Amino acid sequence: MKYEEITDKIIKVFYKVYNTLGYGFLEKVYERAMIIEFNKMGLKYNNQYPVKVYYKEEIVGDYVADFIVEEKIIVEIKAIKELSKQDENQLLNYITSTDKEVGLLLNYGKKPEIKRKVYDNELKKYNIKSV
Repeated sequence: MKYEEITDKIIKVFYKVYNTLGYGFLEKVYERAMIIEFNKMGLKYNNQYPVKVYYKEEIVGDYVADFIVEEKIIVEIKAIKELSKQDENQLLNYITSTDKEVGLLLNYGKKPEIKRKVYDNELKKYNIKSV
């Protein structure tokens, strides 16, 4: 699996935070707790990372990723009852519109949920950049 060692560490952070805080907090609370755990594990990350989406060298949109971990993995966190296809599609769009190939969608819902998406850069059809 691509970047398995890093994704395993991120998932450990997720479960540590979930098992400590449980369900019911706002997303920002989980985000801040994950920062504490990322620091303890020595993981490099960028929080609230701005990403520009390009189409034929023109900026057509922008968004903010919750985390970019080790400059390789996009991490999106949610604190909702359960994940939907729309949430998964959002993560897939983030991956396909950047040079990142792996994404994790982590939900601090009633039941912890993890979705992993991979999209190899060689399969991306357009020259789309992230800044």
